[in-house]
Amino acid sequence: MDVYDALYTRRSVREYADTPITEETLKRLIGSLRVAPSAVNAQPWKFVFVTEGKVKDRIVYACKGKEWIGKAAVIVVGCGYPELAYKNMGGDGNSIDVDIAIALDHMSIAARSEGLGSCWIGAFNEQEVKSIVRAPDNVKIVSMMTVGYPVDETVFKTDLDRRKSCNEIISYNTF
Repeated sequence: MDVYDALYTRRSVREYADTPITEETLKRLIGSLRVAPSAVNAQPWKFVFVTEGKVKDRIVYACKGKEWIGKAAVIVVGCGYPELAYKNMGGDGNSIDVDIAIALDHMSIAARSEGLGSCWIGAFNEQEVKSIVRAPDNVKIVSMMTVGYPVDETVFKTDLDRRKSCNEIISYNTF
């Protein structure tokens, strides 16, 4: 699948088949995280791949009980080190949220090219997730992402008519 097909057909998948992801495919997904850009190439991150059922169950609880999260083959926990991130992002913040988001987005497109679905997870109790994955105090859990084979492939159908037009979202030189 070419990159544009992956971009245009990526969707948030919330129903996963009970199909494992091969080691080779996992290695390619990990590679997509590894090569993602970060501000000043700091790479201020670590990604925890949660595959064990009991750990996934605990993460489901930390995600407000959303059962579908635990049905994915993998839950990827995006962990960032704010003290290692670029310090002048936008003039008054650091780059950790953007850095982790870029890397996870790379992985979501790579997952789509492998026939996998993914979904961003933003609703979670950070302290609970930190405890579950045993992240140190200086780590921020920025976001998580489920990855797995969808129950229904039609979830990937293109519906560009639901997207805003380019005229609504793009301008040149001024707002």
